[in-house]
Order: sequence, then structure tokens, then C-alpha cells
Amino acid sequence: MRTMEWAGRSNHIGGIPRGMVFVAVGAFAKAVASLFNSTSVQNADTLIHLVRSRPPGVPLITVSNHMSKLDDPVMWGFKGFPSMDAKLARWVLAAEDICFKNALLSYFFRLGKCIPITRGAGIYQEHMNEALERLRDGAWLHTFPEGKVSQEDSPVRRLKWGTASLIVRAPITPIVLPIVHHGLEEVMPENIFFGKRPPFPLWNKNIKIVVGEPIEFDLPKLRQEAISTSRNISFPRAGWPSTSPCGLDEAAQRCLFTAMSEKIWAVMEKLRSSLKHS
Repeated sequence: MRTMEWAGRSNHIGGIPRGMVFVAVGAFAKAVASLFNSTSVQNADTLIHLVRSRPPGVPLITVSNHMSKLDDPVMWGFKGFPSMDAKLARWVLAAEDICFKNALLSYFFRLGKCIPITRGAGIYQEHMNEALERLRDGAWLHTFPEGKVSQEDSPVRRLKWGTASLIVRAPITPIVLPIVHHGLEEVMPENIFFGKRPPFPLWNKNIKIVVGEPIEFDLPKLRQEAISTSRNISFPRAGWPSTSPCGLDEAAQRCLFTAMSEKIWAVMEKLRSSLKHS
């Protein structure tokens, strides 16, 4: 069963509630990113072009590190980005235990094009099928493949397999664009206010964002390598179904998703290092 999926449809009450949410949240993001703080973005044109003008029907997956609970929407609040346009806005995978705790929050985040994900429920949970449907529609989907907030000044955490599985299972192979940011952990620190987050975003901080170039995946080659590798490795079985149309068994899927996640991680870590020294 999908949580309040009807509220996330574009035709829900003529799209008026969704439009109102994106105007309000987009204005908030603009204020935090560009008015009360300073935000610089490297290679912003690549992101803006893919959001506005990618080929019709081709989905976009953006991946980023996760520095604070405000990463989304504030990272989209930089100057020149259409953060208040509900039609162009991203779909995003959101933690069910945080964003969908009750009916009111569920309705709000559904209007904001959020898809609830149950942490620990695996890559074949029902809401991942919903994410695949959005990709089939040619939509933009954002993910935080680290799986949780990390405010340490340290390498990007090991990535979960969910993003890789979406790339492989999507009916049309998506464009995959990496993004790394720094500074939002200072805007919304986790433990500054009596061991908790502050009640409102802090100001006079510097937010830095670097947008990479699309990551290329040779999926046929990666599938063959995964099949070969999996013959020599033993995995505990989780009862995954075979993917279609390539029909990889569970062991080969694990090898494939690991290889793809490691490639995404390497690109993100390179961006993180460049941002740190900029």
C-alpha cells in the first residue's frame, strides 16, 4: 500500500495545493540560501539545463551527499534556479519515519513531490516501484544515497544500493548527475541547541555546491562483469526477484549494484575533495 499517493498526483485539486507548497517552500529556500546566507555554485548551468531542457521522456537522477535535514529544499534555493516551479521540481526519496509520521506531514510532503522510503526495508519495497514509475514518466528524481545525515568533515559514506537499482531497473536509462555541497551543516547543525537542532536556520554562513558532469554507465558491460564476478562469490540470500529484461540473479544484482555505487561514490568523493580545496 502506498502512503497517500493520491496527494502527490499533479491533478490533485487542479494542482493548486502543490503549486502553493512549491511557491512557499521555494521562497523559503531562496531566503535561506541567497538572502540570509551566501551560496556559490560551480557548474550550475549543467544542472539548470538538464532540469529545463533534457531530451523529452529522458529521466534525470541527481545524487548528493546529505549534510543536514534542510539539504532539500535549500540546496535548490541558489540564484537562477527555478525552485518555485512545481512542474520542473524534483521528486525526492524521503525518510518515512521523519517526513510521514502523521497524516498532516504526509499530505504536506506528498504535495512537495516526496516519495516515502522505509529505511531497512530494502530496494524492492513498494515505494521504490513508485520511484520507478516517476522515472518512466521522464521525471527528475533526487536521492541521498548515503541514507542518512552526516555532518562530519570526512569522506562520503558508503552508498546504499537503492540509487544503483533504480538506474538499472528504470525503463529508460536516466541521466545521472552528481552534486556535492558543504555548509548546510552549519546552517542547520544537529547538536548545537541543547543537544538538538536549532528551531530555525542559522545565518551568515557560506554554502558551497559543486555540480559534476553526468556519470556514464555501460550497463551491458557492467551486467556481464557482475555475472562473472558473482560466480565466485557467496552472498546470503534476501529473496530478491530477478531483474527484467536481463534476468540477473540475486548474486549478480548485488555485484552490479556494488560496482555502480562504488563508481558514483568515487565521483562524489572527487567532487568533495575539489570543493574542500576551492
